[in-house]
Amino acid sequence: MLITKFYYKVFIVSLLLFSSGVTFAQQSVARKWNEVLLNAIRVDYARPTVHARNLFHSAVAMYDVWAVYDPTAQTFFLGKSLGGFECPFDGIPASSDVGAARSEAISYAVYRILKHRFQNSPGAAESLPAFDDLMQDMGYDTQMESTDYAQGDPAALGNYLAEKIIEFGLQDGANEKFDYRNLYYTPLNVPMDPTKAGSQGLNEPNHWQPLAFDFFIDQAGFEVPGGIPDFLSPEWGKVIPFALTSDDLNIYERDGDDYWVYHDPGAPCYIQENGEGTASEYLWGHSLVAIWSAHLDPSDNVMMDISPASIGNIEHYPTTLEGLREFYDLLEGGDPGKGHEINPYTQQPYEPQIVPRADYARVLAEFWADGPDSETPPGHWFTILNYVNDHDLFEKKFMGEGAVLENLEWDVKAYFVLAGAVHDAAVTAWGIKGWYDYIRPVSAIRYMADRGQSSDPELPNYAPDGIPLEAGLIELVPEGDPLAGDMNENVNKIKLFAWKGPEYIADPETDMAGVGWILAENWWPYQRPSFVTPPFAGYISGHSTFSRAAAEVMTLLTGDEFFPGGIGEFVARKNEFLVFEEGPSMDITLQWATYRDASDQTSLSRIWGGIHPPVDDIPGRLIGEKIGISAFNFAKAYFDGTVITGVDEISFDEILVYPNPVKGSNLSVKLDRRFSSQPVSIILTDMRGRVVKREDTRLASNIGRMKLDQVTEGIYLLNVKVGDMDRTLKIVVEH
Repeated sequence: MLITKFYYKVFIVSLLLFSSGVTFAQQSVARKWNEVLLNAIRVDYARPTVHARNLFHSAVAMYDVWAVYDPTAQTFFLGKSLGGFECPFDGIPASSDVGAARSEAISYAVYRILKHRFQNSPGAAESLPAFDDLMQDMGYDTQMESTDYAQGDPAALGNYLAEKIIEFGLQDGANEKFDYRNLYYTPLNVPMDPTKAGSQGLNEPNHWQPLAFDFFIDQAGFEVPGGIPDFLSPEWGKVIPFALTSDDLNIYERDGDDYWVYHDPGAPCYIQENGEGTASEYLWGHSLVAIWSAHLDPSDNVMMDISPASIGNIEHYPTTLEGLREFYDLLEGGDPGKGHEINPYTQQPYEPQIVPRADYARVLAEFWADGPDSETPPGHWFTILNYVNDHDLFEKKFMGEGAVLENLEWDVKAYFVLAGAVHDAAVTAWGIKGWYDYIRPVSAIRYMADRGQSSDPELPNYAPDGIPLEAGLIELVPEGDPLAGDMNENVNKIKLFAWKGPEYIADPETDMAGVGWILAENWWPYQRPSFVTPPFAGYISGHSTFSRAAAEVMTLLTGDEFFPGGIGEFVARKNEFLVFEEGPSMDITLQWATYRDASDQTSLSRIWGGIHPPVDDIPGRLIGEKIGISAFNFAKAYFDGTVITGVDEISFDEILVYPNPVKGSNLSVKLDRRFSSQPVSIILTDMRGRVVKREDTRLASNIGRMKLDQVTEGIYLLNVKVGDMDRTLKIVVEH
């Protein structure tokens, strides 16, 4: 019966929010292909990094075809070099029917890419025929495979572009050839079986812990073989991005392997046995997740206004760990959003919507979780974009100015910039996740509870790295307590007043776990028992990064921070929407005045869902803002033809030396790809010109290393000579 709710959720999303009265025939060819791609994502494994890249590469194909036939716009990939990959292009003859040529070339390009990318999808039996059907509906022959575009054949142009994008994708750092498998990342902790008590031998409480299942059902609802899912994309920082540059990049080394980190936020808060450093923020942040879990039962009768009159419109975000405490309401939940006084479209106040806090929190957690039959977080924002595009009150004016664009031009530009932004968000967020390898609440809360309580040394079970006590929410189990056990074996353990977990749900169609006292060692996030927590590190939140990047793009693209008509809405019907358990207890309408309000709501959903502490959230929002603005400005230069040269790989002025200062034993030297396999001389001298170390070699690739473990601390000069390049850089050695 669970599948009934899955399909209902998909139906209601598409019916009430993400579609309109616009018919299939009225949609541009770009929109049609975007829709079949989103459907293919919904029946594929839940891999947000992979699908952000799929959305990006398909959007590049659409945009480049459109730009080829435009007198002003410049192509992004055709005729350019991207990350060292060359895509030759000699141009095409003028077309007598530009509209028809664009439609044909776009269709062949995207068709070939999607057939390649989804050939091994678990939903291939559904998605591959859908690609064929769309080609047939538009009258195109799928057997036409020529790439000879020189005479102006649009189908051949599309085939050629797809061929090159596919070739590019096989060497862009994603490891697509081997199904995106990790090359070197290894978790530091042993797996935890969430059905058993405690953190189960967690030795590195600052780092990610894998979870073990009898069978693991991913976020999309597919069983993943093996029972212990791998960390998804910890090396994704190396994937060639869209608008990210070397100015955004730090490269770190661990166990001889490189981790590329864009927009490095610095380390999260770490727990230490002596309680020093940032331990107090670690304890506070993860205990907040446990406390917010107590908000998930509508029988508590706590009501709140969830209309734009009372939520959204956040003016400032904290930039320090200490500032997080002022931003989040520890006991009541929520953030300092003050709401909006009036709807700028109607010039009337927003109508209040008073609902149970628990229903709001649970609907929020499930709606933004992008669970079964969803298009994953990056795709979710494409459904929002399509909803806005179809709105009766929306005019397709670029940045809200000038003439209304015809549908195809608007769609290819909008998809291009949004896809570039979410792709950069994936590269950035997962690069950070892989390097910092930060723990999830399900492990942290259980670990702290295993250690004890950190509030009072005079009370039993004290440990500096235990969980802080909070009366009525986080307490010690006393004798005589229902949780004490038959032999008082649980006395002085930690108990939480929290969502009781999936063992209290026999049938999700009719049962609700509710909130009550549980042993903290058995705490669950508000998730399915076959999923529990996404299989990758928490810091930073991908949802926060994706959503804020997309919200910034939507704001700049439309020239308006508000949804059309001043409001976007989604209705979750009583006892029909929730999948994890019965609910909500009444109809709930999620409402957003602005795109940023929707993004901020996404971030809160992950805390109520037990997936992220605050330290994962805010850096994602702040970094997402930078990514969205940068991606938009970068794309705009292609639209108006002001890009002077083609895109090349991350520019670092021919040489990049990292880390600097050198705090470990290895210094890495990365050269421009044109110097690969050439003889290179790397000479380290002190400030008086005396040679300290020298390496003369021929690099197998464009990256070399010099061991500095025997070099004393100080300032040195590093001279690199290769080909026609002779560079000297100052480096600092620290041990």
